[in-house]
Amino acid sequence: MKAKIHVTLKQGILDPQGKAIEHALDSLGFKKAANVRVGKYMELDIDQTDKAKAEAEVKAMCEKLLANTIIEEYRYELG
Repeated sequence: MKAKIHVTLKQGILDPQGKAIEHALDSLGFKKAANVRVGKYMELDIDQTDKAKAEAEVKAMCEKLLANTIIEEYRYELG
């Protein structure tokens, strides 16, 4: 089973990388781009056929390593 995981900063957390990209886009003439947020995207294969067990594994991976749940939030898709 393939897991697709998206990790982003929580709303209200300063995103300096996103702000730098927003300024660069503005200087390139893309004036309508605003509120740029930068995150992480990961794909991994899980050797699990039971969807509930796969979800539990992915959630544990995110909580323990892939996301800093104090400042980041995550979502995932299994397929």
